[in-house]
Amino acid sequence: MQVLEQVMQVVRDVARQEVMPRFLRVGKTRKDDGSLFTEADMACQQALGEKLPAVLPHPVLGEEMTREEQDALWQGNPDGLWVVDPIDGTTNFVNGLPYFAISVALMVRGVSELGVIYNPVSDEMFYARRGQGAWLNQQRLPLKTTRNSMGDAIAAVEVKYLRSGKLAARMSSVAPFGSQRSMGSSTLDWCFLAAGRYDLYLHGGQRLWDYAAGAVILEEAGGRLASLNTDDYWSDTVWKRSVIAAIDPELYGHWHRWVRANQ
Repeated sequence: MQVLEQVMQVVRDVARQEVMPRFLRVGKTRKDDGSLFTEADMACQQALGEKLPAVLPHPVLGEEMTREEQDALWQGNPDGLWVVDPIDGTTNFVNGLPYFAISVALMVRGVSELGVIYNPVSDEMFYARRGQGAWLNQQRLPLKTTRNSMGDAIAAVEVKYLRSGKLAARMSSVAPFGSQRSMGSSTLDWCFLAAGRYDLYLHGGQRLWDYAAGAVILEEAGGRLASLNTDDYWSDTVWKRSVIAAIDPELYGHWHRWVRANQ
């Protein structure tokens, strides 16, 4: 676990030095795709790009790079690549909503082997290494052992990214769960699912840095996952990958069947 501990320390240090001093103190800019970024995003990504290769000597792919740079790093480094989201939930960050995170994953041959996601406001550090379990601040995930019934389940659903109009409409009218949440940070959604705070998850299309750390944390917490296209989650499209997931295997079966039937 030494590598994992070093990565967590890097993330904690970068949050303290580069992110939190800029919280509510930086202006925002829009990228070509309409999404927000700030000086804090760039400073955090630069710091991670400098510090992570000192832990393990692999290049760093970050959200705030050009698509050409990202493609070249992905294609050229199958044996080891750091994937980072410097601030996931930038809209929350610039508006003072305390729901954002720094995300770091180590990927080998297209599969995440290590994931660290940190909310510096709540000081919650979620982390996992494949084959060694998932944790929140030294507590094993999931945090609770009792599960909700499907009718009481809490689902994290991002409706606007669902490609199927039918599925989005059914989600709004006859979804089988008890209540729905969408709080603006995909990486933390994965963590809340792994912790058992959410029961179900559905997203129509996440970027690599949105799912790289969270998916391995969920798997190591005992959760189940697929995409809308295939049950082999890690084989789906790299740059925009959907997810159907649940922390409890039985609920996952019900949820997976319902989503598939309503696509």
